[in-house]
Amino acid sequence: MNRNNSNVAILLAVLAAALYAISTPISKVMLQVVQPTMMAAFLYLGAGIGVGMMMLVRYERKRPSSEERLHRRDIPYTAAMVVLDIAAPILMMYGLKTCYAANTSLLNNFEIVATAIIALLFFREAVGRRLWTAICLVTTASMLLSLENSSIGDALTFSKGSLLVLAATVCWGLENNCTRQIAERDPMEIVTIKGFGSGLGALAIAFAVGEHLPDLQHITFILMLGFVAYGLSIYCYTYAQRVIGAAKTSTYYALAPFVGALLSILLLGEPVTLTFVVASLVMAVGCWLAT
Repeated sequence: MNRNNSNVAILLAVLAAALYAISTPISKVMLQVVQPTMMAAFLYLGAGIGVGMMMLVRYERKRPSSEERLHRRDIPYTAAMVVLDIAAPILMMYGLKTCYAANTSLLNNFEIVATAIIALLFFREAVGRRLWTAICLVTTASMLLSLENSSIGDALTFSKGSLLVLAATVCWGLENNCTRQIAERDPMEIVTIKGFGSGLGALAIAFAVGEHLPDLQHITFILMLGFVAYGLSIYCYTYAQRVIGAAKTSTYYALAPFVGALLSILLLGEPVTLTFVVASLVMAVGCWLAT
């Protein structure tokens, strides 16, 4: 492997993590003026529009592409991917609206657990002792992050917002397993279909439940955030993976929730509790074991 190519790939993997990390604290701020389902819709539409334009540029320049297009037999997995990507961001935005952004960022790591369990149950993939340990640690940390004080006697109870975030990660875990079945296809085509399909689906639901279109300036900003944090992040991740491999890329990408949590604390002034610190350490060990 060329050393320069390897270094570039590592930078792309770290960049993918950083780009995705910014979405949580910024979305938290935007949810003060934009309704959750509308937020989810325009984030994914931003990814679809942005990466779709990149595909058009590639086509206009007549650059030969070695990427394999989606086949008819891929339709069931593609449709499932789109449906799950309608549900997941909506659940995430509703959860984020009532949770700390730092907690939400770390709870994203529960996607590791969901992906592994679903792969085991439905696709018969092996789960070794190391990964089972990681699953237990990430689950424990997620439970800690989901706890809050109730108004009666300061007893601990599960945060409803955190449960919505965890539900979103389960959807993404199932979506990961569907996407894995079409992983060899053109990533630009996959992201474009995912962006437009899921974005338009979420937009239809937003209108159905009575949400209103945000101001044009807010729509433009969210579209740009979706392109950067979702579209470009996936693009960078995919190309890093092809040079340094899936395991190494996922190791660098595992930084994303922790970067998101740090940004949330620094930019939004969110509190750092003992429970949060303990959960972060347990989560970090679990993520390390999972990579």
